[in-house]
Amino acid sequence: MRRVSLIVTGRVQGVGFRYATKMVADKVGVTGIVRNLLDGTVYIEARGHNKAVAKFIQTIQNGPSPYAKVTHVDLTELATDKNYRDFAVTN
Repeated sequence: MRRVSLIVTGRVQGVGFRYATKMVADKVGVTGIVRNLLDGTVYIEARGHNKAVAKFIQTIQNGPSPYAKVTHVDLTELATDKNYRDFAVTN
């Protein structure tokens, strides 16, 4: 298992990014959260099997929404001790 946090920079707010991220998470089988931050970035925590998390990260880096433009992703590995029931869009 692997758990990561991502801070995504670019045109990622107001373009359906969080909801597209949830669809990707549900498709690849990761759990976690996604939320907008006040500075215009998006914060994501994702937990799942190594291959699923790797696929999730790759898709986020490419921009899961057709209107998004990801310019940078700050990736941090986290301890895997936190469990999520599903993947949630939060405020």
